[in-house]
Amino acid sequence: MPTLILVRHGRSTANTSGLLAGRTPGVPLDDHGRSQAEALPGRLAALPLAALVSSPMQRCQETVEPLREARPELPVHTEERIAECDYGEWSGRKLAELADEPLMTTVQQHPSAAAFPGGESMRGMQARSVEAVREWNLRIEAEHGGDALYAMCSHGDIIKSVVADALGMHLDLFQRIAVGPCSLTVIRYTPLRPFLLRLGETGELDSLAPPEPSPDDQDGDAGQTAEGSQEHTSDATVGGGA
Repeated sequence: MPTLILVRHGRSTANTSGLLAGRTPGVPLDDHGRSQAEALPGRLAALPLAALVSSPMQRCQETVEPLREARPELPVHTEERIAECDYGEWSGRKLAELADEPLMTTVQQHPSAAAFPGGESMRGMQARSVEAVREWNLRIEAEHGGDALYAMCSHGDIIKSVVADALGMHLDLFQRIAVGPCSLTVIRYTPLRPFLLRLGETGELDSLAPPEPSPDDQDGDAGQTAEGSQEHTSDATVGGGA
């Protein structure tokens, strides 16, 4: 099955202003966020991406624009189900003010019980985003094969909830996960279980590239990988593959 590279959008004006942006329109990247976005094509240059999927929110669209320009042949799709959580009446408010709301304790300590006034529940947020990832996995594999890599640009809470699902963690533990602006989180999906290869990565990614097939494998199954390619096998070795 494919390898998914989850890209959190670059730093936005809401991040620097301490606002809970949610789905508020007109939230762009700030200067630093634009610099982060401009660096993204270089960070992914060694990887043969099969497709790029993005949240419709402006800050995500701006984050992937330099990558779209650098790879005009790359199929680009917008996916509504990986849009930011609908925070309802909380959207656009200062996080410092929201800290005094009784619901914030639930959001931080028991998120599976949290539902935002006029918005959605955190359970619903995770369910739709994980469903989207699973469906895109099947589509990418059908169109590009089991060793394909693709990128998906989304938001912090969305990415954290997808990681929690991949790790078999209850949603109530997902606040222990941190992914910074324009960080890359990589999940290798297999028929048996997902593997978290990178979390909040800001460094090298070249080792994620699929291995070149050896001459002996040219007539073999398309889903096979070269021997010794630890990160592309369907299961981990004993001891965690250290």
